[in-house]
Amino acid sequence: MELSMSFIETHSSLEVMITMEYKMNIAGLDRALPLCKLNDELYIGAFVIFGDAPLTVACAKALLEKAPEYDYLITAEAKGIPLIHEMARQHGDSKYFLARKKPKLYMQGVMEVTVQSITTAGEQKLYLDTADAALMKGKRVLIVDDVISTGESLRALEALVEQTGATICGRMAILAEGDAIDREDLIYLEPLPLFNKQGQPI
Repeated sequence: MELSMSFIETHSSLEVMITMEYKMNIAGLDRALPLCKLNDELYIGAFVIFGDAPLTVACAKALLEKAPEYDYLITAEAKGIPLIHEMARQHGDSKYFLARKKPKLYMQGVMEVTVQSITTAGEQKLYLDTADAALMKGKRVLIVDDVISTGESLRALEALVEQTGATICGRMAILAEGDAIDREDLIYLEPLPLFNKQGQPI
């Protein structure tokens, strides 16, 4: 894993934009994650699986090799969707579940959880079709996401799964970011550090 910097000259020839990247190998594939500014002192590596078919397939395979036995997979929209779909396809699952950020008209009924957000001082809500909840009851459910960092989305998913009467058999992610790296209850492929304003891992 290494940090790289590229310099892009603008059309005015007077300004220079510095793009910092963090290079890493994920599921056997090399990728460069652009570093995005959260505040004056903190940057994060932007990991986007959307549109990257080879990476999605490779990560799904690698996670399934580490996965505990389960009956169903679940994720929250939206970035975990391509990953969970590919995991289900490779595993031969005919059904997986998606927690939505808003209730949908197609839902036969709505199960809702609200979790207090630590980082935004607000609330995070997730919604599940009650028809899906009925299928999950008494089953082993594996929670999957692309990146787990603060754990707020994970807590919301855990609360939703528990409300259905299912058993959480595991928690998985492609990358564990920041403090999540040290979580003993999380199965992940690679650690992703946070970065200072010079682009150095902290």
